[in-house]
Amino acid sequence: MSKVKYYYDKESLSYRKIERKKRTTFKYAGIFILAAAFFAFIFIFIASQYVESPKERAFKRELQNAQLQFDLLNKKMEHAEAVLANVADRDNNIYRVYFEANPIPDEQRKAGFGGINRYKSLEGFDNSKLIIESNKRLDILQKQIVVQSKSLDEIKLLAEEKEKLLVAIPAIQPVSNEDLTRMASGYGMRSDPFTKVRKMHWGMDFTAPRGTPVYASGDGVVARADSNSSGYGKHIRIKHGYGYTSLYAHLYKYNVRRNQKVKRGDLIGFVGSTGRSEAPHLHYEIFKDGDRINPINFYYGSLTAEEFNKLLEHASLENQSLD
Repeated sequence: MSKVKYYYDKESLSYRKIERKKRTTFKYAGIFILAAAFFAFIFIFIASQYVESPKERAFKRELQNAQLQFDLLNKKMEHAEAVLANVADRDNNIYRVYFEANPIPDEQRKAGFGGINRYKSLEGFDNSKLIIESNKRLDILQKQIVVQSKSLDEIKLLAEEKEKLLVAIPAIQPVSNEDLTRMASGYGMRSDPFTKVRKMHWGMDFTAPRGTPVYASGDGVVARADSNSSGYGKHIRIKHGYGYTSLYAHLYKYNVRRNQKVKRGDLIGFVGSTGRSEAPHLHYEIFKDGDRINPINFYYGSLTAEEFNKLLEHASLENQSLD
């Protein structure tokens, strides 16, 4: 209960009760309310600057988590880019060089995307620039992965083809060194054993006893196994593919038939002296795209460096051939 206040009236020489007007009451009430509101606003403002609400704390945690996830994404992209760059480097400078394929230019590997704005839907946000740049980076990375994947598919096909080529090339000596008496004559101008005239000797003569095994020098298909070619006597021709054909002449007998598939090192026949031959030996020739070439260049699959040098030395001598 509010206190009653009085004042002294000098005219009536008595105390009178002070009556407060309603307007004054409302005025004081209004001032109080405004003051309270002002101080409440100041309090709320100060509290908002220094005191976080539960909602703000939750939002702040979400932002921190988003920043952490973004940093992790950046690190993952950096790692993926580094790995892809290493694969691309090996692809261009090792794989494609080995298989004689043109390297993929960097402009093709790292090209962006032209045409329409692919990121228009990401514009207008607080962090639009950051979001757009991250998406561009991911898109380019995905494109590089596609380019590299196609390149590796191509390398795989080239490797398979190279493997077929390597096993097809006539790359071993057709007569084993253990069975070889001597290397009688090489590729080049030689003295004919019958006419004694110098003429071109198109193959290599391996002297060995009659019945010595003769081996296929590369994978292929037997094209001929007959004696219907002048001078060669009983002979075998193997088509290896890729333009290569090998010929084995003056045989004693065959161990294969026409159209038979053979592997490098398979026994195909036996040394003899049929046809135009002076003594038991194997006359060996190699054809590339129909032209005779020197067989000495194709013995990397069976001889040591010392054995090859010795063979090369004997093959270079201008002696008499045996056919």
